Amino acid sequence: MGKSTLAKVLAEQLHARRIFDSEDNPFLADFYEEKPGAAFSAQMYFLYDRYRRLLETRNDENPGPIVSDFLFEKDKIFAYINLDEEELKLYEKYFDMLAPSIPTPDLVIYLQAKPEVLRKRVSKKADPKEKQISLEYVEAVANAYEHFFFRYSTSNLLVVDTSEIDFVERNQDLQELLRRLRQPVSGTQYFLPLGHG
Repeated sequence: MGKSTLAKVLAEQLHARRIFDSEDNPFLADFYEEKPGAAFSAQMYFLYDRYRRLLETRNDENPGPIVSDFLFEKDKIFAYINLDEEELKLYEKYFDMLAPSIPTPDLVIYLQAKPEVLRKRVSKKADPKEKQISLEYVEAVANAYEHFFFRYSTSNLLVVDTSEIDFVERNQDLQELLRRLRQPVSGTQYFLPLGHG
């Protein structure tokens, strides 16, 4: 939670181009209603749309810094949770074909939080469909993210524990995080800010 807010602030501070994640996936409503085949359709739409958005940055003559509010590789997290075995095989063929043309990021920021904190933040969001998401599903996603980032080594990685802070609502928390981001990150590093609440 808060990745879009952080991406927006970082893009402003770095005078960077910002790449948004897809917000108009036409298959999401059916996915939330658990209609057959909707998970695969939604996943394939995200895969293609994220690929297209990231690939566009390669065509810029003077791209400068780029801030993306999604990581292409983490698309697989939801595929592994939501697709059946046959769907996953087909999804992976497309993923493996597209992934080599995607630029590798210099730094990845993983905003980590406990499942119960994530559930509260999801329920505060405006989208009524997302409010239906069960705690079990949120826990499955949180565990899958933990597993993915525990083994992640493609780029420098900053893991930020956001369980005790809320940089969307509290400017003080945002400023503390921005101070940390002004320091270099090498390999995998952890940032455990102290909450103010």
